[in-house]
Amino acid sequence: MTRAAMTAPAVVCLGPAGLETAQTLCRALPEARLHGLEGRVHDADVSFAAAVDHLRALFAAGTPIIGVCAAGILIRALAPLLTNKRAESPVVAVAADGSAAVPLLGGHHGANDLARKAAGALGVMAAITTAGDTRLGLALDDPPPGWTLANPEAAKPIMAALLAGEPVALAAQAGDPGWLNDSGAVFADDAPLTIRLTAKSTPGRGDELVIHPAVLALGVGCERGAVPDKLIALVDETLAKQGLARESVACVTSLDLKADEAAVHALAECLGVPARFFDGATLEAETPRLENPSLAVFAAVGCHGVAEGAALAAAGPDGRLIVPKVKAQRVTCAVALAPGVIDAAAVGRPRGRLAVVGIGPGSDGWRSPEASRLIAEAGDLVGYGLYLDLLGPLAHGKTRHDYDLGAEQTRVRAALDLAAEGRQVALISSGDAGIYAMASLVFELLDGEHSEAWNRVEITVSPGISAMAAAAARAGAPLGHDFCAVSLSDLLTPWPVIEARLEAAAAGDFVVALYNPVSKRRRDALPRARDILLSRRPQDTPVILARNLGRPGEAVRTITLAALDVDDVDMLTLVIIGSSRTRTAGGWVYTPRGYGN
Repeated sequence: MTRAAMTAPAVVCLGPAGLETAQTLCRALPEARLHGLEGRVHDADVSFAAAVDHLRALFAAGTPIIGVCAAGILIRALAPLLTNKRAESPVVAVAADGSAAVPLLGGHHGANDLARKAAGALGVMAAITTAGDTRLGLALDDPPPGWTLANPEAAKPIMAALLAGEPVALAAQAGDPGWLNDSGAVFADDAPLTIRLTAKSTPGRGDELVIHPAVLALGVGCERGAVPDKLIALVDETLAKQGLARESVACVTSLDLKADEAAVHALAECLGVPARFFDGATLEAETPRLENPSLAVFAAVGCHGVAEGAALAAAGPDGRLIVPKVKAQRVTCAVALAPGVIDAAAVGRPRGRLAVVGIGPGSDGWRSPEASRLIAEAGDLVGYGLYLDLLGPLAHGKTRHDYDLGAEQTRVRAALDLAAEGRQVALISSGDAGIYAMASLVFELLDGEHSEAWNRVEITVSPGISAMAAAAARAGAPLGHDFCAVSLSDLLTPWPVIEARLEAAAAGDFVVALYNPVSKRRRDALPRARDILLSRRPQDTPVILARNLGRPGEAVRTITLAALDVDDVDMLTLVIIGSSRTRTAGGWVYTPRGYGN
């Protein structure tokens, strides 16, 4: 087990009394997100309605919890889920006034460290109660990042022996044992019990705790479109043949031209480590240390070796190649050993990711958890300034790239360029990113410009609540039967095309959602659309005017089609025009699908 991959903690606040403390913690822990109880905590990254259910869902998902509330609330909420000590998520209770930070669960799985960080931010002492931490400053079952226990069941008896002052041997065969030697523990040269630090694959015994340091850099190469299973099989066979532990692999590395290769990422996912990439010049600098330099490889990609070069570059100047290049069908691998734990985050650069995120109308309650996660993971936010402002606390600590309306191509190009540099980028759209928004432009530019750097970027599109879905929900169920959406903006679509689509919608008796109904210069489109639809449906057809949905100043009202006037609408308004079957009932608008028949 290792704590290297702890997910971002949730700072859970149940009321205004603890909000200032919760916000202080979120500022001190940039990766943390504020979870607030609906109606009592505003401007939270994540809102929830039922505290107990939310706490249990976070715990079950393995999310570290900092509860700014009474410890008893956390204990009563999570007690039914406590079945496996080794699988407990970290849980810390922090007093609402910031006077105490107490790790309740998962002390050796990150809660003690989390409590110390929380206490440091609040200027108090963490109430650490685990014996190893208090007496020796050491927790064998919670090693530092980059160290993994091969047989965690052996940690308890060896820790007990250290606490009792009994002799325990330390066999450091790989990695820097400073975290053990600098603790209060005293180690013997020879003893019945042993802690072995090794990159070799060994199961360990009851009298020996085996800890694997992440000191191996795995360099790989592959032909374009190589089968992932082939690369995974080659690496598994190579590690097994050399007796090397998978747990000691710190990262999968390669040339940046391979950043979009599925085989490389599949291997990294299989091993549970990051994939990192170097440019050709960096790998070429490793040529004097290569055992198998290749002129053919140099001619193809600008360096004399990919697998060996990437492994050595990741292991650093003091690393050494311990497994020269091994070949299989269309794939290669090599392994280098570093003198200490490899910080994968400092190796090369990751594959860049562009997340095209729809944030819905903008309120956090209508933003999907996936959208919030992608924004939280991003280092750069690109978008229209108003949309970035709507993110509130989620934008804190991020590099903002604000653009005006009308600069859509410039905005998307900037986002792609940032991601091509290896950054994690979120391109923000209101509503749904794929509906009259940025996602289609991203793919249009990728398709038209054939940029190799852009094509290596990982693209993710995250949906949001669209304006028409939000308006429909506020009004009732006007989209309950067939509907369509038409933008009245003629900036990108000629008016005759728009008019033809409106005629077709009228003839088909669709409910019609009108986007971009008016602008300062364009005042005639909405009346013309109204008249086209009036030619095919009754004058009293319900029309919904929804403005500023999910934001301050929200207004939703229902009028008739005959009464629809351009002065009632602006660019912040979404217009839904019912079909001939759309009805009103008790202030609600709905379009029956036919269940009543």
